[in-house]
Amino acid sequence: MDIGSIIAALRRNSLGALLIGAQIGLALAIVCNSLSIIEQRLHRTYRPSGLDETNIFTLSNEWVAHPDNLPALTREDSSALRSLPGVIDVVATDSYPLKGRGPSAGVMFTPDQREPVASTAYYMVDEHGLAAFGVRLVAGRGFTSDEIRQLRSTDTYVPSVVIVTRALAQSLFPSGDALGKNIYLLSSKAPSRIVGLVDRCQTPLAATSWGEQFVENSSFLPVQLVQNKLSYVVRTRSGQRDAVMQIAPSKLLQLSHARIIDNLEPFSQTRARAYHGDHALSLILGTLCTLLLAVTALGIVGLTSYWVAQRRSQIGIRRALGARKIDILGYFHVENLLIAGSGGALGIALGMAVNLWLATSLQLTRMGVGFLCLGAAIVFTLSQLAVLWPALRAANTPPAIAARGV
Repeated sequence: MDIGSIIAALRRNSLGALLIGAQIGLALAIVCNSLSIIEQRLHRTYRPSGLDETNIFTLSNEWVAHPDNLPALTREDSSALRSLPGVIDVVATDSYPLKGRGPSAGVMFTPDQREPVASTAYYMVDEHGLAAFGVRLVAGRGFTSDEIRQLRSTDTYVPSVVIVTRALAQSLFPSGDALGKNIYLLSSKAPSRIVGLVDRCQTPLAATSWGEQFVENSSFLPVQLVQNKLSYVVRTRSGQRDAVMQIAPSKLLQLSHARIIDNLEPFSQTRARAYHGDHALSLILGTLCTLLLAVTALGIVGLTSYWVAQRRSQIGIRRALGARKIDILGYFHVENLLIAGSGGALGIALGMAVNLWLATSLQLTRMGVGFLCLGAAIVFTLSQLAVLWPALRAANTPPAIAARGV
């Protein structure tokens, strides 16, 4: 096939070719970056929290009045929930992974250190905390009952022992000797000794852009928080979560009706809510790409159909001189490939420039080469499919009719 004649024909219709090429380039740049962002967002949603997610549900309890014996009431509620058939353990806390809010602090090596070495979210739990969360202890030990202290939100007590995640331990002590070391939390002058390491536990802010800086940097403090509203994290045996969820509120109401119980939900719902924004953004970008590709395909179909109408006589002459249908099809496909190739080169350069800006300004991960290849494959395949229908019309035009310009 004479490429030179195809290029000469494109020069005579340069405006349409340039418009389609620019449209293909823009579509490729947007599709590549959108695919990269979608992959990053969806990857976030599947990160393990470290909890026994399948068998955990949570509920919040708020007392109508402000009773004076909050610690006793919290212990009574926890014991009642633990007595339910199928329950492994329960902990009363103010926060848990992916909740969306929770306390955090800087970690220092010395009390007078100005800049923290790392950031951590911390969970105030009693000796049942690790079992209720379902996290895996990989080194050291859990808390003992005599280490638990009651703490009100206005108190400034910092415990002498702490349990941290493997991720936080690695960031603090890369050599792997975190167990038994002292760290300073909450701007305290007193050290906290690391007595245990858990494999993984995400922070409450892991689904937020700010929390992305310390996704698994979690700490556990041996503290029973004393306040009017707390959440109960309930871990059940396999397959019994839903049954326990149905009877848990009534069990608490049997103890006292002077309370408000709400936010009863399995942890799967907590995860879905936490990553709702990521799923919504992925859906929006996917829809945008689909619409953009559809518009690009329609533009290719329209331009090629216009060129076919203009070249009816030329097509008829070529058919009369012995050109086969496959030759006519090949002509339009090669012509489209030249336009798509030029637009694709522009799109790759534009896509890389946009991605560099996104990575610098919005701190996104740089786009991999694979997304450029995938985006180019999608756009090129779509452009070839789009040109197929008008090319088939051209190839099926009878030579005699085309030659007369009818």
